[in-house]
Amino acid sequence: SSDVCSSDLHANPAQRNAAACRYTLMLHVQPGAAKSEIVGRHGDALKIRIAAPAVDNKANAALVAFLSDMLEVRKSAIALRQGAGSRRKLVEVTAGPDMAARLAALERIPRKKE
Repeated sequence: SSDVCSSDLHANPAQRNAAACRYTLMLHVQPGAAKSEIVGRHGDALKIRIAAPAVDNKANAALVAFLSDMLEVRKSAIALRQGAGSRRKLVEVTAGPDMAARLAALERIPRKKE
């Protein structure tokens, strides 16, 4: 994930607290799985299995819901930036600076033997 967060230390507290960081995740998503789970690394991406079919945007909606639960953010804080019709997706998460550690922990999950 990359941190493109910027904060102005001289801003008033209301503006500083309202500021959010944007983090990007490259994902390899496998729809139609038995259960939704993080599998581990898949090349330069994080592999996630989603228990929803790749029909009528169901897998993308389930991916956003899964990431929302895993990262403890609102669904509206997660945006699919690329790959809506592909297994390879670029997702942007808008959250506070503490999200960097949570995302780093996700990306350190070892690759499972399949």
